[in-house]
Amino acid sequence: MKKTLLAAALSLSAATAQAANIVEIAAADERFSTLVAAVQAAGLADTLQGPGPFTVFAPINDAFDDLPAGTVSSLLKPENKGQLTNVLLYHVDDRNLTADRIPAGSNYFKPVLTQARLCITKNRNGVSIADSTAQSANVVVANIKADNGVIHVIDKVLIPGKRPDCH
Repeated sequence: MKKTLLAAALSLSAATAQAANIVEIAAADERFSTLVAAVQAAGLADTLQGPGPFTVFAPINDAFDDLPAGTVSSLLKPENKGQLTNVLLYHVDDRNLTADRIPAGSNYFKPVLTQARLCITKNRNGVSIADSTAQSANVVVANIKADNGVIHVIDKVLIPGKRPDCH
């Protein structure tokens, strides 16, 4: 998996050499095909191509594969668009949060258009994100710059729900 993530970082760096928005960057890399399909199914592509700024904590395909069997196909159904939208917006902040702007320690962050919270922890080991589950996502590639914000690649799909313990 580490080789895959390193290859993703290298190809994403090359993709961002040209000016592009968040959706264009994600669509240009096959490792984000599930995320892009979900963004399109939820009707969020136009929003995430807009002026921003946005910070997107972007799960790679492997992160979607780790969800319980049938979860992705169920979320992609038109009748579950509201639930899919909630999950996707849980991965978006309406600021340009490059890694240097994430404070050290553990802090609550409020994703865009949701009342749920994330707990983002930054320490010498990197950045991790706690959601409503008992597992945290890790930022495996940070600061992929887009015209309208920044992408941080994560290794887990964040699930909204109860507020995570942050301290």
